[in-house]
Amino acid sequence: MTEENYTAEYVVPQAPQAVFEAINNVRGWWSENVNGETDRAGSTFLYGYRDVHRAEIRVTELVPGKRVAWHIVKNNFSFTRDKSEWTGTDIVFDIEPVAGGTRLRFTHIGLVPEYECFEVCSNGWGTYVVGSLKALITTGKGNPNEGEPRNESEERLSA
Repeated sequence: MTEENYTAEYVVPQAPQAVFEAINNVRGWWSENVNGETDRAGSTFLYGYRDVHRAEIRVTELVPGKRVAWHIVKNNFSFTRDKSEWTGTDIVFDIEPVAGGTRLRFTHIGLVPEYECFEVCSNGWGTYVVGSLKALITTGKGNPNEGEPRNESEERLSA
């Protein structure tokens, strides 16, 4: 059986704990438009990118230096027929020490080629995980979406 979930993997010269800390700094690599705690198991945070994408994400697992996992509780895309395509999927960051540094394996379980957003979302994860997160880990500076002014009611996801 072939793995169809979106995955990305790379090695950085930093220690596993540094990789773990960078992943949990979601505002430093994905988006400044994140409300809520991203570094506490059981917490929920809201992600938003303009009127294009909103998600409610629960932190399901935090194992320092080894793993970070999130569950997409609710999702809303403006550009797909099924606005909730990511709802119920899981995002996993596996961290493993290797010679010369740390391997990071990112898997979005449930983001599969059958999804309308697969190509756009895969490109997005490439930008944020392979580009911005890797830069945050290796240089201390990521390239997240910039913050946008908005009021609290715009942060809530429609059911």
